[in-house]
Amino acid sequence: MKCENCTKKECSKKQKNDDTQTTSVDALSSNDGFEEKNEFHTLANAKILLSDCLACDNCMTSEEGARVFQQNQKELFRILNLNKKCDTSKHKVLAVSICPQSLPYFAAKFSLSVNDAAKRLCGFLKSLGVHYVFDTTIAADFSILESQREFVQRYQRRNQEEHALPMFASACPGWIRYAERVLTNLVTSHICTAKSPQQIMGSLVKGYFARQQNLSPDKIFHVIVAPCYDKKLEALREDFYTALYNSQEVDCVLTSGEIVQIMEQKNVSMKDVTEVAVDSLFDEIKEGDVVRHDGKRSDGYLEHIFKHAAKELFGMDVKEITYKALKNKDFQEVTLEKDGETVLRFAAAYGFRNIQNMVLKLKKGKFLYHFVEVLACPGGCLNGKGQAQTEDGKADKALLSQMEEVYAAIPVRLPETNVHVQKLYQDWLEGMDSKKVQETLHTKYSAVNQTASNLDIKW
Repeated sequence: MKCENCTKKECSKKQKNDDTQTTSVDALSSNDGFEEKNEFHTLANAKILLSDCLACDNCMTSEEGARVFQQNQKELFRILNLNKKCDTSKHKVLAVSICPQSLPYFAAKFSLSVNDAAKRLCGFLKSLGVHYVFDTTIAADFSILESQREFVQRYQRRNQEEHALPMFASACPGWIRYAERVLTNLVTSHICTAKSPQQIMGSLVKGYFARQQNLSPDKIFHVIVAPCYDKKLEALREDFYTALYNSQEVDCVLTSGEIVQIMEQKNVSMKDVTEVAVDSLFDEIKEGDVVRHDGKRSDGYLEHIFKHAAKELFGMDVKEITYKALKNKDFQEVTLEKDGETVLRFAAAYGFRNIQNMVLKLKKGKFLYHFVEVLACPGGCLNGKGQAQTEDGKADKALLSQMEEVYAAIPVRLPETNVHVQKLYQDWLEGMDSKKVQETLHTKYSAVNQTASNLDIKW
């Protein structure tokens, strides 16, 4: 069995037959205490096909496959069921964080405004027994701000450090997985060390919010609603695990499509759900209208970093960015000129074909870019395989077009203007240049498995 995106000609880790793997997964999931009947026992098992996942290096190990399999709707309902039992020692505070690129899916699918979709999704989740529902935009604020600062520092060190530039964005787990498992340290050393919004949200919920609520991190069960399956793999990374509390920053990732499956199982329509304001991490404050970052299909790392670098490095205030499409619409570049010289050259590379071409140029020493926003999904995060897919697994182009319109209409808020972020830097992280910032908001990426022949594969 081989994933359509796998770079190996043969899957050495998939030599055992499907029955063996299925047995190991079933055995693992049957020991989770969920086998007794409860109000959620009719929920269908979530089945993740290997082709749904963009991860490379023979897809996944058997252990990873089993752990990813556990991140499904039944795991959410296992916690909900435990919370209904008398043994309070096993109760968990259930928090769900929703990615900004998931909301346009619910809005377009159910013909709602994005603000109504957010409130109705919150209402639905709370009707199940979820205690808190958060928006992950604040986590993306942190990720973008830290990426901006790191790029400026790398640019200033470019003549002293061989691998300072180019810098690659680190927000996409599919790209990170590919880089670590297939590419060499020549590539991984160029990846920005800022954590993705998902994992920064994990730190916020299990760190800051847990402390505010006087809770141990292991007493919180943290679920992320995301547009793609690769975020399930990201949640399992060892560097996002705290041994002291035996706790992952993110306990379970459910795709937008899996949430819709739950609604269908319970015969609930979004339009019939009571609207409930989305929670804030700060006391009893509720979130206001949905906001987003610059960028038409993602969190807009390219645009924010480009404008910040133009100001910090060259004193230029860039208001609008003009993209130039190159080989295809998923590979575009942006340049900044000063005194007739190109001083900044950025690119957006979406989809594995563009990523592969980019890596080939880097290895041949023909790479011209200072920064690249890399996303594994063609079309960006809105086109994640966990949403906007037809029954045969292809992109629902009509729905995706609606989602892009919805997303583009959301008001933009600059990360620098979020007063809560600035307050957290001082009160929680002990200042922007503190050791705690590095420990909480950054991680390290390095090659796990080096294979020279992988770049010969045609995507």
